[in-house]
Amino acid sequence: MRDQDYMRLALELAERGAGWTSPNPMVGAVVVKEGRIIGQGWHQRCGQAHAERNALAACTEDPRGGTMYVTLEPCCHQGRQPPCTEAILAAGIRRVVAGSEDPNPLVAGKGLQLLRDRGVEVAGPVLEEACVRLNQVFFHYVQTGRPYVVMKYAMTMDGKIAAYTGASKWITGPEARARVQALRHRLSAVMVGVGTVLADDPLLTCRLPGGRNPVRVVCDTRLRTPLTARVVDTAKEVPTILATCCADAARRAPYERAGCRLLTVEERDGRTDLNRLMERLGREGIDSVLLEGGGTLNWAALEQGVVQRVQAYIAPKLLGGREAKTPVEGEGVPHPEGAFRLVNTTAVRLGGDFLMESEVEYPVYRNH
Repeated sequence: MRDQDYMRLALELAERGAGWTSPNPMVGAVVVKEGRIIGQGWHQRCGQAHAERNALAACTEDPRGGTMYVTLEPCCHQGRQPPCTEAILAAGIRRVVAGSEDPNPLVAGKGLQLLRDRGVEVAGPVLEEACVRLNQVFFHYVQTGRPYVVMKYAMTMDGKIAAYTGASKWITGPEARARVQALRHRLSAVMVGVGTVLADDPLLTCRLPGGRNPVRVVCDTRLRTPLTARVVDTAKEVPTILATCCADAARRAPYERAGCRLLTVEERDGRTDLNRLMERLGREGIDSVLLEGGGTLNWAALEQGVVQRVQAYIAPKLLGGREAKTPVEGEGVPHPEGAFRLVNTTAVRLGGDFLMESEVEYPVYRNH
């Protein structure tokens, strides 16, 4: 097997930590000696042992003189866990092959350099693009301190997210909906606007067996969420944040008694300032947000520049209706050249539906 083959295995192992490692990265490691795989491991949960230590602990024979393949540069600093470079050196690993460097300023090449200085042969990056893509959330969060935001919506082929009556269940089929549940498990938080709560009364939990519920965030400028809403009723079981501009203690008290956390955020153009909200969520340790809002919140998020990725689930249906809701509403851009460009687009079929996924490339144009 080649270096790339072992790194692919390490990537597969890393994926097993999806949804559990946040705000840490997903990392996989493979130990090879004389052409034999003798140890495998991955970072399983935040606060627990890192992939390198798990792989070494799983070794079926002495790893001294072997090679370790790891998807991300080994850490060299004391965090919740001791430095992985120490474990690698103590185990006598002769060669380390890294998929990508760690952008964390506490590491950022220092881990690999430390190993070199101690006589370990260092190679890589190997499959760097795939290794970086695996941890897009981590890379964005550690470099900006703000969550990586994925805007998700389901629409018909004529661009409607609901019928003119407001009915929206179900635009897409079970395969597409299962993909969304997996994303709720994977990302730290799910966010909607109060309009979605008023219209649909969603629960916003992960329905995958054994899945992890995301933190629920409701953008509610004037604090209009009904106290009977399911997100309020279950706030003591599932972490729930109401982002609001309302500072009235008497109005806030019933939500706090119900178990909700209220974040007071500055106002922008009569609505919650989403940039300020992202800064607050980042400080709370929330590294990623699944935006499942309606057209108004989606426009505000794009206009304020907080969205990194768009997922459009497209059903081969036509609903029509001039008043039927669309995924992005708001003021809109005045000219096509000012459009929010979507780049690096991929497409995948999910049952009878399609998922179009892109990164957002922001135009020079801004309303403000």
